This record gives sequence, C-alpha cells and structure tokens, in this order.
Amino acid sequence: MKSQTAAWEAATFMRRLAGIPVSGNHPNRESERGGSKLNLILTLLVLGMMVFAGVKVVPVYFANYQFQDAIESESRFALTGYPKKTTEDVRDDVFKKAQELGIPANRDAVRVALGNGTVDIGLDYSVPIDLRFYQFTLQFHPHADNHTI
Repeated sequence: MKSQTAAWEAATFMRRLAGIPVSGNHPNRESERGGSKLNLILTLLVLGMMVFAGVKVVPVYFANYQFQDAIESESRFALTGYPKKTTEDVRDDVFKKAQELGIPANRDAVRVALGNGTVDIGLDYSVPIDLRFYQFTLQFHPHADNHTI
C-alpha cells in the first residue's frame, strides 16, 4: 500500500513539474472529499452564531456594569454636597442614569433609603434577549450603599 501511494505521489510530482495537468485524487483519500469544506462551514457557522449572541448580550451586561458604578458613586457622594440630597433627588439622579444607559426600569422601581449618614440604593430589572432561535430574560439586581466595612 505504501509503495502504491509513493508511486502515485511521484508520478503526480513529475506531471506537475512537466506542466501536465493532473486529474483525479489520491487513491487513499477518495472517501474524504469535501470533509474539510464541511468542517470550515460548520466552524464559521458556530463562530457567526457566537458573535451574533455576543452582540446581543454584551451591551446589556456592559450597561449593567456602568449602572452599578453610577449608583455606587451616587451612594458615596449623596450626602456630601450642600444642601444634602433628599430621597427624591437621589431617585431622580439614579433614574436619569438608568434612562441614559437604556435600562428598562420605571422611576418607582428605584429603591432609595437615607438614614443616619447612610444611603442604600437598589433596583431590580430584567432585559429580554431575542436571539431569533432562542429567547431568554436576564435578571439584574444592582445595589449600592455607603456603609463602612
């Protein structure tokens, strides 16, 4: 079998060297025709689906990250200005930030509690994700306070 393969390869090499067109496939590779093309297509299809899902999901997580950072800053500095902010002022600031980031929440869902030098801010919201072939909902529960450790 090895001598047959080696002879075929040598003959093919000589034909190509002489400029003679080579037709036919290697005798041992007849059953593998098109296998690499199918693997390439499947790999590209899976990668494309992953990119599509990433484009839909990553911005939602990024907006939640930015919102979490914003409410942590708000909770730290809510009581430091003059005049001190009221519960409604903090709720308005947090809701405004949620609207800027495209977070689906209403103003009444923002929980704000001001106490003796403490601020507690929270919001629960969900974002529906439609991947055309699969739909699901991401639940987020950002929370921040200025309590000391």
